Amino acid sequence: MKTYRHLDTITGLFVAVLLISNIASTKILALGPFTFDGGTILFPLSYIFGDILTEVYGYGRSRKVIWIGFLTAILMSVTFALVGALPPAADWELQDAYMSILGQTPRIVLASLIAYFAGNFSNAYTLSKLKLKTRGRWLWLRTISSTLIGQLIDTGLFVAIAFAGLLPNSLLWTIVLSNYIFKCGVEVLCTPLTYAIVNWLKRQEHEDAYDTDINFNPFRLFRTN
Repeated sequence: MKTYRHLDTITGLFVAVLLISNIASTKILALGPFTFDGGTILFPLSYIFGDILTEVYGYGRSRKVIWIGFLTAILMSVTFALVGALPPAADWELQDAYMSILGQTPRIVLASLIAYFAGNFSNAYTLSKLKLKTRGRWLWLRTISSTLIGQLIDTGLFVAIAFAGLLPNSLLWTIVLSNYIFKCGVEVLCTPLTYAIVNWLKRQEHEDAYDTDINFNPFRLFRTN
């Protein structure tokens, strides 16, 4: 089996961005005309890393990394819930603060996991298929198109599952639109950086994957074909 010099690094960065974004999402902030959770500032990078993984290493290895991120996010959520449920020490007075930041409700956790899973796999599948159709040309078109689809699914599912019935429909649409525009805007602005990293990795790894013979089933977990 071929070994890669930088795949582990990209995987680690992808998972780090995912976990940090989930924690930062506990704060709602206003930035110019946008109102969104704090994780939105960093989370678009996970799609950029996803694009890089699929473009250079192929859908199979990207699928494996997405599953690693998914299982790690579950572990993080379970750990936070368990720590929050355990009784605090008698002289520790920050239980309420801990629960306010890290004691996420099961509905939020479920929304985050479903949206992540569906959005990232949609992104990887779209980019992989477009690479075949374009014969490896127009990387900018593939990365932006896959992000437009993946982020739409991700953002729409998260807001619908997490907040439907709790917030007015008009506010739900505002949150979806703000998040979607910001996330996709980051992808567009980072296109030159994506080009530079992809081209550098292809030279370093001597790899430029084309998924001509692969099973796109996302539930093959750690299979690379």
